[in-house]
Amino acid sequence: MAAAPSTATGSPLRESGFRVLLAYRVCAILSYQIVAVTVGWHVYELTRNPFALGLIGLAEVLPYIGMALFAGYLVDLLPRRRLGALACSGLCATAVLLALIAAGHIAPGQTWPIYAAIVLTGLVRSFLTPVYTALFARVLRREQFTRGASIGSIFTQSAMVIGPALGGVLVGWKDTATAYGLASILAVAAGALLLVLRVDEPRAEGPRAPLFSSIGEGLRFVFNNQIMLGAQALDLFAVLFGGAISLAPAFIQEILHYGPEGLGILRGAPALGAVAVGLVLARRPPGRRAGRLLLWAVAGFGLCIIGFGLSRHFWLSAMFLMLSGVCDGVSVVLRSTIMQLVTPDDMRGRVASINGIFIGSSNELGAFYAGSMARLLGLVPAVVLGGCVTLGVAATTAWKAPKLRRLDLRQL
Repeated sequence: MAAAPSTATGSPLRESGFRVLLAYRVCAILSYQIVAVTVGWHVYELTRNPFALGLIGLAEVLPYIGMALFAGYLVDLLPRRRLGALACSGLCATAVLLALIAAGHIAPGQTWPIYAAIVLTGLVRSFLTPVYTALFARVLRREQFTRGASIGSIFTQSAMVIGPALGGVLVGWKDTATAYGLASILAVAAGALLLVLRVDEPRAEGPRAPLFSSIGEGLRFVFNNQIMLGAQALDLFAVLFGGAISLAPAFIQEILHYGPEGLGILRGAPALGAVAVGLVLARRPPGRRAGRLLLWAVAGFGLCIIGFGLSRHFWLSAMFLMLSGVCDGVSVVLRSTIMQLVTPDDMRGRVASINGIFIGSSNELGAFYAGSMARLLGLVPAVVLGGCVTLGVAATTAWKAPKLRRLDLRQL
């Protein structure tokens, strides 16, 4: 499958390599999301404790953060396709292990082996996005990056709609072991797609800098770029304090009184909103007022989280989560575009990994924060407080980061 970009202008989807890369991204996300929604249901059925849901996020985020910088270094050093395929095999191993636990073959009724399996997920997930980000710049031309980021967001968020819904349906129709089994198959498919992708990967010229010097180079690049750093920090704190979706299993059973199918709908609703806004941004990419748009999107996300926390009706709750996905989708496209436009090709793995620490870890840290606050304050007060703090984060960033507020993507 030739991945060399064509000379003709047009949609990034005309590039065969981009299509294969998107297919890899979709399969990997489907696998991860099916596991995520199934594990939440699995653990809550065993414990009936929202704090146990927060521990799921903690079990994943600690190894993720610990491995992320080293993963970025390896993505810049080693063949990216093979490294990504190896990470997908780790996703498969996690799903198989969880299936054996759900079937009662390993420590029946215990939660510790579930958390142990999630630790492996955190380790291998630290490679998935840097591999995608680095290969993204090899299958598209620079002038295609903004539209490519929007289209990538559409496919990514579509997988995040389908994955939770599919996981919830499988748990309700069959059992958790079946859901884990499908996740393992999708992980194998993701790895296979990377191996058949044909793309020219850059070869390092001259001696490679020592490990920690190379990682430090990536860190200095990010922290010296005020726009990139501001966008990543904004998302980190917004998602950290607005991580209400991790409490969806508890809301479903204690407040909204729905089954596992409803959990899949709630987990997929934010991604559905992100798909809708991604379609709009793919046709009309943000430009002159991108910074203001990013700040308003984060503020809107906080308001939607407050609405979700106060709602007592299932479909109203799903609507608030879908609108939160619209706001988050704007943020995702803008962050991705900024990162692709300003990052040198030989640093894409390291920069993507640092971005992942800000962005990827915020979901799991947010899950732990939400579970802890729910235990202290109760479900509804914890979610409402998180939404209010998110509003404060958006206001503070608008005040303290004028360069981000005045961002014009055309200047990049």
